[in-house]
Amino acid sequence: MHRRQLLFGLAAAGIGLEAQEPPSGSLYIPKPHLVEDRRFLHDFMDEFAFADLVTAAPGIRITHIPVLLDRRAPPYGTLYGHIARHNPQSQTFESRPPAVVVFHGPHSYISPRWYNKPDAVPTWNFAVVHASGRPQAITDPDALHSLLAKLIAKFEGPDSAYDFGKLPDSYVKGLMGGIIGFEMPIELLEGKFKLGQERSEADKQALLKNLETSKPARSIYEFTAAFYKRA
Repeated sequence: MHRRQLLFGLAAAGIGLEAQEPPSGSLYIPKPHLVEDRRFLHDFMDEFAFADLVTAAPGIRITHIPVLLDRRAPPYGTLYGHIARHNPQSQTFESRPPAVVVFHGPHSYISPRWYNKPDAVPTWNFAVVHASGRPQAITDPDALHSLLAKLIAKFEGPDSAYDFGKLPDSYVKGLMGGIIGFEMPIELLEGKFKLGQERSEADKQALLKNLETSKPARSIYEFTAAFYKRA
């Protein structure tokens, strides 16, 4: 699923309009923006897998990491990832505090000029998924090695010539000593897709037309090149 297809498809289809807002969670979701389709949310999490790990005990900590989703464990799957051992957040795994992993999708400013009626105000459209649970450390070295291999395979892709398994054991074990892996069974899954799906069909079509021709955000290449030039 491509970002543009996701954004356009949801805005056009008005997905999740009949869903009910959950009684509790980490995210405020008005009824028209709530999506509960687990397969759709999992697809979103797989596509936008660079996420925010958020914990609040003993203090608020946020780490930005790639994560791996195993969809098989009921009711919502299990997330896997790793953070630096020296990261203070790693200490929270011992007590298994409540945590939220936040997945960010495409987003854009929406001009009131795009709508068919003049009585409108600007807004910002976006797509996010929050996965809540209690992360625990992965202490078995073989399990951590397997997690790293799966993460690398996911982002390298099936056609990559890179082989993590061929690296020297001494090198890999040294690097593994500097990280802590974790797994987090998902206890609550929340999807908020604020894409104008509650507006009229004419407004949605105007929205799509203007999004298609609006200036795209800078790519990571463009941003990195500009950052290097700062020196």
